[in-house]
Amino acid sequence: QEHAYPADELMPLTCRGRVRGQEPSRGDVDDALGKFSLTLIDTLDTLVVLNKTKEFEEAVRKVIKDVNLDNDIVVSVFETNIRVLGGLLGGHSVAIMLKEKGEHMQWYNGELLHMAKELGYKLLPAFNTTSGLPYPRINLKFGVRHPEARTGTETDTCTACAGTLILEFAALSRFTGTSIFEEYARKALDFIWEKRQRSSNLVGVTINIHTGDWVRKDSGVGAGIDSYYEYLLKAYVLLGDDSFLERFNTHYDAIMRYISQPPLLLDVHIHKPMLNARTWMDSLLAFFPGLQVLKGDIRPAIETHEMLYQVIKKHNFLPEAFTTDFRVHWAQHPLRPEFAESTYFLYKATGDPYYLEVGKTLIENLNKYARVPCGFAAMKDVRTGSHEDRMDSFFLAEMFKYLYLLFADKEDMIFDIEDYIFTTEAHLLPLWLSTTNQTISKKNTTTEYTELDDSNFDWSCPNTQILFPNDPMFAQSIREPLKNVVDKSCPRGISRVEDSLGSGPKPPLRARDFMASNPEHLEILKKMGVSLIHLKDGRVQLVQHAVQAASSLDAEDGLRFMQEMIELSSQQQKEQQLPPRAVQIVSHPFFGRVVLTAGPAQFGMDLSKHKAGTRGFVATIKPYNGCSEITNPEAVKEKIALMQRGQCMFAEKARNIQKAGAIGGIVIDDNEGSSSDTAPLFQMAGDGKNTDDITIPMLFLFNKEGNIILDAIREYEAVEVLLSDKAKDRATIFKGKMIPNYIIDSNLEVENMDQKLSENDSHKQNSEEATSASQDVGTVSEEPEEGESSDVTDPDSLSPADTTSDSVSISNQDSSVPGHQEAGALEPACPTGDSQPQEQQTETEPNSKVNWDNKVQPMESILADWNEDIEAFEMMEKDEL
Repeated sequence: QEHAYPADELMPLTCRGRVRGQEPSRGDVDDALGKFSLTLIDTLDTLVVLNKTKEFEEAVRKVIKDVNLDNDIVVSVFETNIRVLGGLLGGHSVAIMLKEKGEHMQWYNGELLHMAKELGYKLLPAFNTTSGLPYPRINLKFGVRHPEARTGTETDTCTACAGTLILEFAALSRFTGTSIFEEYARKALDFIWEKRQRSSNLVGVTINIHTGDWVRKDSGVGAGIDSYYEYLLKAYVLLGDDSFLERFNTHYDAIMRYISQPPLLLDVHIHKPMLNARTWMDSLLAFFPGLQVLKGDIRPAIETHEMLYQVIKKHNFLPEAFTTDFRVHWAQHPLRPEFAESTYFLYKATGDPYYLEVGKTLIENLNKYARVPCGFAAMKDVRTGSHEDRMDSFFLAEMFKYLYLLFADKEDMIFDIEDYIFTTEAHLLPLWLSTTNQTISKKNTTTEYTELDDSNFDWSCPNTQILFPNDPMFAQSIREPLKNVVDKSCPRGISRVEDSLGSGPKPPLRARDFMASNPEHLEILKKMGVSLIHLKDGRVQLVQHAVQAASSLDAEDGLRFMQEMIELSSQQQKEQQLPPRAVQIVSHPFFGRVVLTAGPAQFGMDLSKHKAGTRGFVATIKPYNGCSEITNPEAVKEKIALMQRGQCMFAEKARNIQKAGAIGGIVIDDNEGSSSDTAPLFQMAGDGKNTDDITIPMLFLFNKEGNIILDAIREYEAVEVLLSDKAKDRATIFKGKMIPNYIIDSNLEVENMDQKLSENDSHKQNSEEATSASQDVGTVSEEPEEGESSDVTDPDSLSPADTTSDSVSISNQDSSVPGHQEAGALEPACPTGDSQPQEQQTETEPNSKVNWDNKVQPMESILADWNEDIEAFEMMEKDEL
C-alpha cells in the first residue's frame, strides 16, 4: 500500500508499483497483470488467516471502491481465474464468515461476489471453442476474436491452464445459483479426460484447443500439468462428485507407475511412458507431496519432500529447475510457495516437529536472503544470491498463509480452517458449497473408469489421526534412507534410456566421434532422422524428426545421439565458463539485502580466488565513459569507480581508473532499459593485449541494475558495495556489528518459532551454505571510438577467437519418439559445482572432431536451438505459484 497501490505488483528493489505497459515487457509473465490491483485481491483472505480483520475490512473497501475489471488489456484466463476470481471468492467466503460472527463486516452485502460474477462473465467468451477448452488469453473489455481484442488467434493451451477452473467456477455457480460457470469448467475437464492417452492414462503438457491433439507429449506433475491433477481431487472434495475421484485415481495410478521414481518425479512421454522425457525437474512439482497427503499416500510424499528439502539446504531456495543429479538447471527462484504448502500438509498429517524445523529454515532464508527494504525480492540466481525486482502476488497469497498456518495453533485462528478447501492459489472456499445450488448432475457420462488393483486407493481421504497417531518416528523412518541423497552420494542422471545403453547393439554413431564434414556421418544421421540445417550466421543446427528415421530403432539411436551431444555440450561449456558475480549494497538502508547480478571480466582480480571480495564506497568518475585520464582522482581514490559502457575498450577503462587509485570498477550499460532479467549475461573481454597489469576487479551491470546503485547515490550519497563471487551472509559482512533485523510478520518471528519448536521437543536443523556455480556467460568486447578501425568485434557479439568455427546447435521435434532431452553429466566423479547452463550450444570445427567453445547467440538462434526448453520455461512462468 505504501509503495505500490493501486498497481498490480510491488517492485521491491525500486520501491514502486509494477504497472503493465510502463515497465519493460516480461512476456507471458505479464499476462497475470490486468490493472486490477492484483496483489490486493490475491491477499484478501490471507489477512483474515493472519487475524488482521481491520486491515481486511479496509482492503475490501478499497477493492470495491477502486478496482476496475473492464480494462482494455489482454490477460491470462488461467492466472486471472486462480488469482483474481479466486481472490474475490476467497475474500467473499471469509467476509460472510466474519459477518455471521457478528463483530466485523456488518456492512458487507456480497459486493465481492458481485465483482466475481462480473469477472466470471468476462471470462466466459474464452470457452467459445468447439472443444470447450478455453483460449489461453482474453481481453477484459473486448473478449476474444473481436477486432479490438488483440487475442483469439491462439491454437494451444497448457493442460493446467484449461484444467484448473472447476473450483472457482463451480464455487461461483454455487454461491450465485448461476449454473453456466460450473458447466463450462466441467466441459473443459471432460474434454481433457477424453483426450488422455488411453494406454498410459497420462496427459501431455500442451493441447490444441480446437482439435484436441497433444502439441507437447511429455507428461509430469510439474509445470503445465500440476494443478489439473490437484483440481480433480479437490473437485471431488468440494463438489462430492465421484467421477472426479475416479479420474484422479486413474491418473494417480499412472503417475506412480511411470513418473514416480522415488524420491524423484521425472517427466515421461505419454505414448512411451517407460522413456523419460528429460533429466531435470522443475520447482512446481514441489506441490505434489501436499497433494499426496490429501490423497492419503504419505510415504512417497515424505520421500520427495525430503529430497526437495536437501536441495533447498544446498542453495537456500529451490532452483526453478534442477537435474536428477541435483545440479542447478535454471537458477531463478521467484519465491514460489509450493514447497511450503507441502511442508504444511505433511506436518498436519504426521505431527512430526521436523516439519516445523523445515518451516523455520524457510522463514530464516526468506529474511536472510530475500528481504529487502521494500518487501521480498525474487532470486535472480540462487547460486550468487542476486535479486530480481519482482514480488509476485502469490508470495503474499500463499507463502505467508502456509507458513503462518504451519506454526499456528487452533486457538490462534479466529475460524476453523478445516471447514475450507484451498484452491491452487491457497484461496479459501467453504466445504458447505457441496450441498448448495447443485444444478449439475452428479455423474458425468464421459467418465470411463476401470477398476484399479492398487492398495493406495484403500486410503483415499483418510483420517490422519487413525493412520498417523502423531508418531514422528513414522516419517523419520522413511526419511532416514534419503538423508544423504543430494550431497553425500554421487547420483547419476536417472534415465531409462541410459540404462538401456549397456545392453543391445551399440549405436552406429557416438556424439564424441561426430564430424560435420564426414559424408558417412551425415548419412548415418539421415538414417536416424537427424538432419543438419545451415543457418544464415554460419552455424549448423541439428534437428531430429523421428518420423523421418528409417525405422523405430534408428529413431531411438537418433534420440541417444542427441542426448549425448547435449551432454557433451554441457560438460565442455561447464569447464570453460566464468560464473556470474554479485554486487551487494551493504550500506544503510540496504545492509547487504540488495544483490545485483553482474557479469565478470576476463582480466583483473579473480573474485573467486579472493573470497572476501572487494568492499568500498562507490564514486562516479569523470569523464563518465572512463576512456581518458580521470579528472576527479580525489573522488575516486580508494573507491569503487562507476562508469558508463561505450566508446573504448573495457580494459582501457580499467587501466584509467586503476591509475586514479580506484580499488575496483563497475561498468554500467548505456543501453536504456537493459536488464539481466531479459538479456543474457556476458564476460567483459580484454583488448587483445597483455592485461596482467590490471589488478583491480571489474564487473558489468546492465542498465536497470546499474540504475539501482545510481538511484541509491542520489538518495543516500554515501553508498557502499561489496564485489564478490557470490552474495555474502550478513553476519560475515558486518562481523557482529548491530544491524536492523527485518522480520516477515510479528506472528512469524524466529523468536516465536524457537519457543514453539522447544515446546515440540524438536531438534535444530542447520542450513548449509549455498555453493557457488557457473552460468552461461558469453564474451563481449567494448566498442572502439566511432570512425576508428579495430580488429575487435562489436559489443554483444563474439570476440575474434570465437568466430573461427561453425556451430552445431541441437533441437528435436517430437513425433512418436521422445522429444528434446537434457541428460545428466557423465563424469565418473561427483560434480564439484552446479553449473548446468541455462542455454546450451555446441560448436564444431569444419574438419575436425568435436571441439567445444563458448559463444554468445542472439535470442533468435537460442529460440531456434532450444525451442522446447524455452516453451517449458515459459509454461513454468505462466503456471500458478
